[in-house]
Amino acid sequence: MATAILALTASVAFAASHSGENPMVGGAAMFADKNIIENAVNSADHTTLVAAVQAAGLVETLQGAGPFTVFAPTNEAFAKLPAGTVETLLKPENKDTLVKVLTCHVVGKAVLAEALNKMIMDDNGKHPVPTLGGCTLQASYEGDMIKLTDENGNVATVTIADVKQSNGVIHVIDTVMLPKG
Repeated sequence: MATAILALTASVAFAASHSGENPMVGGAAMFADKNIIENAVNSADHTTLVAAVQAAGLVETLQGAGPFTVFAPTNEAFAKLPAGTVETLLKPENKDTLVKVLTCHVVGKAVLAEALNKMIMDDNGKHPVPTLGGCTLQASYEGDMIKLTDENGNVATVTIADVKQSNGVIHVIDTVMLPKG
């Protein structure tokens, strides 16, 4: 029994040491020494996002050196879109639109929540966050939660912050951010 407990403790310690103390996402350990794609494919909460990234041809980009900050919508976030939206976006003829939507969730530098909080405070409660997709999200705080507002007024809450990656950081969000239009 003591051996089993020791083995379990050692495996938990090993996982914690290799995850860089990252939070679990979608029931999976997130490892700071793996890239955004290597971690995202293990999250049960991000299967729609992973399928969209694959359909958009962005896998290689998000495996690149970065650094990137990805505001990663969950499956539930995608499910809040009007019926048929995800299926339409995943069609090959809508690839350009899909790329635009997805890159509106990506920033070309790694920004941890503490740094974003400081920027929000320095900008009197609201900080513009330009994305690689040409969208500008407005970051703010409500209570102790980071909120993002897209150019259409959609508001996302960061539900899990600071999931460190080898090429940046992921912040899990509960709403899909959309480009203006």
